[in-house]
Amino acid sequence: MRLAKKTSNLFRFRADQSGGLDVGRFDRVLAVDPVGRTAQVQGMTTYENLVAATLRHGLMPLVVPQLKTITIGGAVAGLGIESTSFRNGLPHESVRELEILTGDGEVVVSKPDDDLFRAFPNSYGTLGYALRLEIELEPVRQYVRLRHVPFGSFAECAAVIEEVCSDGSADFVDGTVFSRGEMYLTLGHYVDIAPYTSDYTGNQIYYRSIQKRRTDHLTIHDYLWRWDTDWFWCSRAFGAQNPVVRRLWPKRYLRSDVYRKLVAKHRQLRPRVDVEPVIQDVEIPVGALPDFLDFFDREIGISPVWLCPVRLRDNTGWPLYPMNPDVLYVNVGFWSEVPVRPGERMGDRNRLIEREVARLGGHKSLYSDSYYSEDEFWRHYNGSQYRAVKSRYDQTNRLPDLYAKCVRGR
Repeated sequence: MRLAKKTSNLFRFRADQSGGLDVGRFDRVLAVDPVGRTAQVQGMTTYENLVAATLRHGLMPLVVPQLKTITIGGAVAGLGIESTSFRNGLPHESVRELEILTGDGEVVVSKPDDDLFRAFPNSYGTLGYALRLEIELEPVRQYVRLRHVPFGSFAECAAVIEEVCSDGSADFVDGTVFSRGEMYLTLGHYVDIAPYTSDYTGNQIYYRSIQKRRTDHLTIHDYLWRWDTDWFWCSRAFGAQNPVVRRLWPKRYLRSDVYRKLVAKHRQLRPRVDVEPVIQDVEIPVGALPDFLDFFDREIGISPVWLCPVRLRDNTGWPLYPMNPDVLYVNVGFWSEVPVRPGERMGDRNRLIEREVARLGGHKSLYSDSYYSEDEFWRHYNGSQYRAVKSRYDQTNRLPDLYAKCVRGR
């Protein structure tokens, strides 16, 4: 059993996309409580629609992932992270209640003390599907003032990330690495009045502005979606950053979901064996960040790279998200491809990253290709606890297990 969905932000492409359980109508914001600062949301609701509903009340989800068509159910069962994650953690940590369709075909209402609730994050639809969620909201202000702070070394950047995230002086924190000697930490602060607002939904490109200006102002709406227009920087692969092409490209198609569909179609029609996709998000303890970035620059060489600090809110922890609540991590995001070198196999560079992440005490997200052996995988992702919950809620294995889905591609 799997879902039939119009959109996906996963990078585990399957040849057979036919069939599936049609949950397309589970895509509504059912209610927003501006006094209690909560929302009742169906699992297939995109963050684009959720944010549109909550901003009307001067509220937003505690973490709004960067891409408009990420669904709230997908973010809670998989990965969702953004520049509030240093203070608000991950999307599942602001969920108060889950209504889940299990592999056994039952609809279960699950709360934070339940084993299914705790194991649901990072289960990627292998324990069930979120039909409804009750989530917390937080107040917003109309504008965000940005300050892009430059650094010339990985160590200096990591030290300031730790300092800023500890003192709580910023409302939003993320960073962009352009090269070994050029990186920026972007600090966002809410303001009620802005002398101007920039627009990065048309000809201007957000990530390029980071290198050109030290301060900027955006509406809160445009700040939340600043990365979507150019899929961070990945729109360049389609020529969408060429000034001539961009003027001809309809503005409504400058969107991450359009680019993702182009990637899927290209892989289907013209699969390549001379390049290896390296599309990953990994969480690295901030103390090990300079070592990881040095390794990555030396061995992989992709740029730019996104940095997003994250600390778990919930000290109880999450069985399939083996991150230490007492540690500040930095999510490192990189999305490109590298040439397959002589003597290499497809996947070797991703395997190298997996080993380095493990060596540094980090964590790898599972939305893209993974190459772990089965023993390695279950050591990293708490196999014993996963199997205990799986046996309780999917006794006939109607859903694939996590290794089969995320590594074997079933």
